[in-house]
Amino acid sequence: MRLVSVERIRRAAQLLEGVVRRTPMEHARDLEKAHGGPVSLKCENLQRTGSFKIRGAYTRLHALSDEERARGVVAASAGNHAQGVALAASLLGIKATVFMPERAPLPKLAATKAYGAEVHLHGAVLEEALAEAVAFGERTGAVFIHPFDHPDIIAGQGTVGLEIVEQLPEVATVLVSTGGGGLVGGVASAVKALRPGARLVGVQAEAAAAFPPSLAAGEPVRLANMQTMADGIAVGRPGPLTFAHVSELVDDVVTVSEEGLSRAVLNCLERRKLVVEPAGAAAVAALLEHPGAFEPPVVAVLSGGNVDPLLLLQIIQHGMTAAGRYLYLRLCVPDRPGSLAGVLTRVSELGANVIDIEHSRIAGRLAIGEVEIALKLETRGPVHCEEVTQELQRAGYTVMP
Repeated sequence: MRLVSVERIRRAAQLLEGVVRRTPMEHARDLEKAHGGPVSLKCENLQRTGSFKIRGAYTRLHALSDEERARGVVAASAGNHAQGVALAASLLGIKATVFMPERAPLPKLAATKAYGAEVHLHGAVLEEALAEAVAFGERTGAVFIHPFDHPDIIAGQGTVGLEIVEQLPEVATVLVSTGGGGLVGGVASAVKALRPGARLVGVQAEAAAAFPPSLAAGEPVRLANMQTMADGIAVGRPGPLTFAHVSELVDDVVTVSEEGLSRAVLNCLERRKLVVEPAGAAAVAALLEHPGAFEPPVVAVLSGGNVDPLLLLQIIQHGMTAAGRYLYLRLCVPDRPGSLAGVLTRVSELGANVIDIEHSRIAGRLAIGEVEIALKLETRGPVHCEEVTQELQRAGYTVMP
């Protein structure tokens, strides 16, 4: 299967001048120690529509003939491709219809409508929305715009790779959040052509990682199920074209946990003041979960920043728990006046902040004259958690399992 060339990607870059933003590269000093050298973040979360998807969508739509443009376009997406297609269609004067899963994040749904697309909700997962979009195209004649498996899409996404090499010519490793493979395939095509010795690594959520079994089988393999907060990279089966790019050009595909994704989102918020969705933060999660695995200088692509505020709140709490910033304790103490006050005073002296507390005299394992105190504490990290636990035990409080 013919791969997208760097010349085609360069033509896409010329086309996209004035349409997309040349996104900045941010230095991530806090991640350097674990990898022994410079680490930078390519901030596609700051791109128009909040993700890299506008690059491929505009490239694809611009290539349509006048007759195809008159028929309109149809796409399916969990949100970012939808926004990219909607904006590109608006800029080019093309009618766009988009199918999204029924539980698509509300901000992505609202933004897609605001860009002028007609939106339909269909199915529980992206594959069901894709099937309905294809059927809609067959019924109406609208041109189906695949989210990743098309040369124009891959060429447009590959312009991220051109910018990476221009901004950091000495790059040794590029980490790319990977769902269907359009972004990592395009970036790999560009980077490998310009810097053949660089290493390309795709990063997938381990609960939605279709590429490892596909690469092992030598062909695209469909996952039986997926369950991840990273909806933007939850793709059950690679496309034939993106599979060819990944199998030939990408050096490795690693997976990251849900806890790692939460920690990565929190890291971007705390250390860089950047809002990044879980799918967009997968490359940072790989840096956190695989210390020393990537040769510097490293570039991690932050592929998107479109996250539902309610989900972001949950992710922050999840990430703080994964990072050891929350401590949950159940203490058994004597049931007498002042016991609870004594516990809280000691916790305060240890520098922990009480978020929630529950006081019970009727827990099944309590003896007469005992009370259980359940605490949720905010701490300064894992070492502080251990210190608080040990000091409460030294103070005579029984920490219950």
